[in-house]
Amino acid sequence: MPRGDKSAYTDKQKRQAEHIEESYESRGVPEGEAERRAWATVNKETGGGKKSGSGRGKPMNTAPSRKGGRAGGKASAARPAAERSASAKKAAATRKRRAS
Repeated sequence: MPRGDKSAYTDKQKRQAEHIEESYESRGVPEGEAERRAWATVNKETGGGKKSGSGRGKPMNTAPSRKGGRAGGKASAARPAAERSASAKKAAATRKRRAS
């Protein structure tokens, strides 16, 4: 089986990877990088390609998805309120300038 072959993955894993990839792309991640991250997340959660057979199943670990969702926002939360406010005002001015 060549590298990158997805035949060992279940339909559910393929759907999960597609959904995760779309989410990354909607946040501005390039297509190739989004696909790489999506499959890395699926592998981390499910333990890689699933093969059928009795006793071969392993429980899913959804911690990587939770971690990704929680990771955002920590940098800005650590900054002082005055600095965040100044940044917000600057961003608003930029948006206003570009809109006209």
